[in-house]
Amino acid sequence: MNQEIKKIICLTPIYNDWESFSILVKKIEKEYLLQQKQYLIQIVAINDGSIEEFEKETFNTTTTIELVNLKVNVGHQRAIAIGLQYINDTKTDFDFVIVLDSDGEDNPEDILHLVAKCESLNSSKIIFAQRKKRQESVLFKTGYFFYKYLFYSLTGQKINFGNFSCIPKKLLKRIVVQDNLWNHYSGSIIQSKTPYDRVLLNRGKRYAGESKMNFTSLVLHGLSSISVYFDFLSVRILKLSLFGVFVCFLSVMSVLYIKFFTDSSIPGWASNLILIIFSIILQFSSVTLIVLLMQLSSRKNINPPNSKKYKDFIDNSLENCNIK
Repeated sequence: MNQEIKKIICLTPIYNDWESFSILVKKIEKEYLLQQKQYLIQIVAINDGSIEEFEKETFNTTTTIELVNLKVNVGHQRAIAIGLQYINDTKTDFDFVIVLDSDGEDNPEDILHLVAKCESLNSSKIIFAQRKKRQESVLFKTGYFFYKYLFYSLTGQKINFGNFSCIPKKLLKRIVVQDNLWNHYSGSIIQSKTPYDRVLLNRGKRYAGESKMNFTSLVLHGLSSISVYFDFLSVRILKLSLFGVFVCFLSVMSVLYIKFFTDSSIPGWASNLILIIFSIILQFSSVTLIVLLMQLSSRKNINPPNSKKYKDFIDNSLENCNIK
């Protein structure tokens, strides 16, 4: 009995890293087209405003590759958002979308693990790759540890996975209309309460060159994930400010008690200390007021779901390449 062929679209953003992308294509072709006949894989590559030119002639492959060119560099997360909207709007004949990096850190050999987990759950959840072994430096691992702790402290949510994931077709329409998708892909999935699960997988090594992510990019990436939870973060800041004001009030009471009911006070210190405490209260109140006004201002703007936003970023002056 012939097994049903599963059709998979691999979505990967690229920025000046065609060498790694060519290696990725070869690995996908070797792993699935030559060995796994029950899977039909095509690649949608988002050219995120690369300066280096793409040379179509260097790709000798039977894998179907569609290269979508963007007008400008929009960054990794927005390139993923554009790619997902593009697939949702232009593709119909597929079962799963795999989001992965093109540099080799997301192993193409692990695609089947994500798909198998998704199928075992009747394609009812998005499946993310949770890293059980990472290849980065000690400095990066240390920074990532503090990032996860900060994310949990500010949002109350745990995030221990990245972009490498499997999206079943029936859930794609739900996530492409999320506004927060344009800030942070995995964070928007958590915030939108879209069902998801995880599979423990090792992180691979980069194929070639060096990562385009510098310290500034990593910090902005982390802040983008937190910004998805601006509503929740506003409430947390309000609670923290109220707690700070309460502590300051207790401090003022303590200072007044020491001044009027004990012999331990030093002349002039009570008034100076109370002024300092009231200045702290004023700062707490000012920060809280600004955050709440920003929150109220953002909530008054109601944007209808828009799954066609990606069209504004496509460079129609450059022909999208189809390689086979």
